[in-house]
Amino acid sequence: MSALLEVRDLHVEFRTRDGVAKAVNGVSYGVGAGETLAVLGESGSGKSVTAQAIMGILDSPPGHVTGGQVLFQGRDLLTLSKEERRRVRGAKMAMIFQDALSSLNPVHTVGAQLGEMFQVHEGMSRKDARVKAVELMDRVRIPAAKERVNDYPHQFSGGMRQRIMIAMALALEPDLIIADEPTTALDVTVQAQVMDLLAELQREFTMGLILITHDLGVVADVADKIAVMYAGRIVETAPVHELYKRPAHPYTRGLLDSIPRLDRKGQELYAIKGLPPNLMAIPPGCPFHPRCPRAQDVCVTDRPPLFPVTENDGTELPGRAGACHFWKDELNAS
Repeated sequence: MSALLEVRDLHVEFRTRDGVAKAVNGVSYGVGAGETLAVLGESGSGKSVTAQAIMGILDSPPGHVTGGQVLFQGRDLLTLSKEERRRVRGAKMAMIFQDALSSLNPVHTVGAQLGEMFQVHEGMSRKDARVKAVELMDRVRIPAAKERVNDYPHQFSGGMRQRIMIAMALALEPDLIIADEPTTALDVTVQAQVMDLLAELQREFTMGLILITHDLGVVADVADKIAVMYAGRIVETAPVHELYKRPAHPYTRGLLDSIPRLDRKGQELYAIKGLPPNLMAIPPGCPFHPRCPRAQDVCVTDRPPLFPVTENDGTELPGRAGACHFWKDELNAS
């Protein structure tokens, strides 16, 4: 599959009065047309910052892209002017933010906010843009769209507001959508509805989708492949079902073990010990070693690269890599 988006060795840091926080440290991943990449990790692992750098909406200062490339349809977005980036956003790539209520303008109707996309990018009249807004609301299954197009964001439920955010992202039929925690603060039933809607729309438009989340349960049925992030780095990549069956990194196993399971009813929930590192003082060697049950002396001194993951007989496992000195032990432990 040819890559729609390729992120190559991306570095992002935040320069503050207290020091420099290295939020993204050499991230590389890609996603093709019609493909879903899930980016997993705890809060502070660099998932959203990477997405903001891709979209060109990083707050600068204090945020600065200090290295790498973001190739979208063959063009390096980091070399484009602000005006060129603005033309790409919305028309070619769009983002769904995690907090729909704060992302929508409370003093404008949802119809006006949806229609603005068509007025700005396609020069439509306000009347025609309103018609398109109703069509979009219908497409994301908001009931009585024609009557509700003049309602304000606070008049919608959390699930309906998230559907409006999806409609805004889809307005100009982009080739790539980045969904940053799109089901945060929604109950389980509404989460499933939103994820089903995203998957259906992706198939309809053959879009690439990057799904950012810390919830492995959300992505099991929708993702094609997974990239796990820790301390601003990719620590494991794998096709979705392979990762669930046989993780090759202790951090990934910790995330999987922390998912509530029916067969462990009544047992204490597992939690990874300790806290993610301070990004202003990332420990040497493997950044996960202070929390890792497999840590040995080499983990303290040598930072592991992303090793290609293979079977014991050397058989290649396509799309698999793990940044652990003991990835073989972890894989075999499954």
